[in-house]
Amino acid sequence: MTTVLVVDDQPLIRQAVTDILDGEDGVEVVGDAVNGREAVMRASALRPDVVVMDIRMPELDGIGATAEICADPLLAGTKVLILTTFEEDEYLVAALRAGASGFIGKGAEPDEIVRAVRAVHAGESLLSPVATRSLIEKYVLPGGGGAGSVSGTPSSVKSSSGASSPAVPAGLAHLTDREREVLLLVARGRANAEIATDLVISPHTAKTHVNRIMTKLDAHDRAQLVILAYETGFLAPGAA
Repeated sequence: MTTVLVVDDQPLIRQAVTDILDGEDGVEVVGDAVNGREAVMRASALRPDVVVMDIRMPELDGIGATAEICADPLLAGTKVLILTTFEEDEYLVAALRAGASGFIGKGAEPDEIVRAVRAVHAGESLLSPVATRSLIEKYVLPGGGGAGSVSGTPSSVKSSSGASSPAVPAGLAHLTDREREVLLLVARGRANAEIATDLVISPHTAKTHVNRIMTKLDAHDRAQLVILAYETGFLAPGAA
């Protein structure tokens, strides 16, 4: 059973998300909260598996609440999924730095929200396609104005001509053919279940491949894998 705390200052949104999740087998909404401060208090009391968190809320916003929840050692088993209207890069990066495991827009279909909750509970990091594009445009594409790294992403290095070019992890050359296929799919925003379907393998095998890739490339999460794939030219921006 996946237990969930739903956090949003809008009653209709809280009820809608609760109804979506409570209607699924193996998912139970154990509580809700109307702002970030209440979210931290209720998370401490209920210790849910997943907190579905809005960003813009009174008293304490979703970013601040996420940071407090993720910093609490007693809530080490609790994952935060950001569900918001605002999928712009500044919110995305702030959420990732605060410790969020997933980021999905409120325009997502109900089954996408359910899959996202299950994915982050299973230990996956999840970014919506819109959020992934925002991250790439900000930190990867020319003129994006990024500072060179996000949550540990490899920074650019200077070439002999003085131009900036991305550092290529040595581990990239050591990926197997299958791992390279998996990395391409991760960079395109596929979750483990979708990778499993695309490659006709089990979800467990897909997860194992992703974990091995992160180890070889010294990446802490899927967001880093996405950026690395674009920065190194492993996947061209137009190929997503």
